[in-house]
Amino acid sequence: LSGTRGSGTIFFTGCPLGCVFCQNYEISRRLPEGSSHPGPYELPGRIYTIEGLASAMLDLQNQGAHNINFVTGTHYVPHIIEGVRLARAHGLTIPTLYNCGGYESVDTIRSLEGTIDIYLPDMKFFSREISSKYAHAADYFDRAKDAIDEMVRQCPKQEFDKDGMMKRGVIVRHLMLPGVLFDTKHILDYLTETYGNTITISLMNQYTPMPGAPDELARPLPQKHYDSMVNYLSILGQTNAFTQEGGTVSESFIPDFE
Repeated sequence: LSGTRGSGTIFFTGCPLGCVFCQNYEISRRLPEGSSHPGPYELPGRIYTIEGLASAMLDLQNQGAHNINFVTGTHYVPHIIEGVRLARAHGLTIPTLYNCGGYESVDTIRSLEGTIDIYLPDMKFFSREISSKYAHAADYFDRAKDAIDEMVRQCPKQEFDKDGMMKRGVIVRHLMLPGVLFDTKHILDYLTETYGNTITISLMNQYTPMPGAPDELARPLPQKHYDSMVNYLSILGQTNAFTQEGGTVSESFIPDFE
């Protein structure tokens, strides 16, 4: 998706989830000192009109971006739809990408049909207990699987251009967390049994302990745990998968939102 010229990323402030380990907490939720719970605190960012949003997309295209990447835009979907429509009317031709945490309603994803070319959701949790504890969303898995099913309905096959850049398709990410290895296993089982190799699974090991995270998450993921799940993907027969090399635990993965 990033290729040689980068993905034209537009971050939206706020998030429907309250993940205690969020790496983008500066824009998803402001935390009072010492708190691990999300709240209605002032978030950074700038205000855009629909016209301004469309202009930003066209500017990113003019800079050479391979695609337009909307990050955590759930609560801005009507504006994204209108912005893309206007940008396309003024010459936007590169693919649009919906980059989300997976906690979406089917109606929201259905409304994006014709607007979004590539879906990049997370599937963070399988267990209700874990998703309730770490994201304040006991129903996370049920909502994520239904939303991803709608994404795959819209994009049942992956399409690439002559340079190997994705033009259409679904990539499901899973960030492994320390101490919940079997949750990862259940997610890989579900995605492979349900979709086979029609989607791409991105298994990530870049977990970085964040301020306010509970004690059990205040440590990096053991490399041997990540390696075991990479091996498990192979055992499952999953050939469409992205994996990461060791040493990716770093705050360099976290954008500077100042």
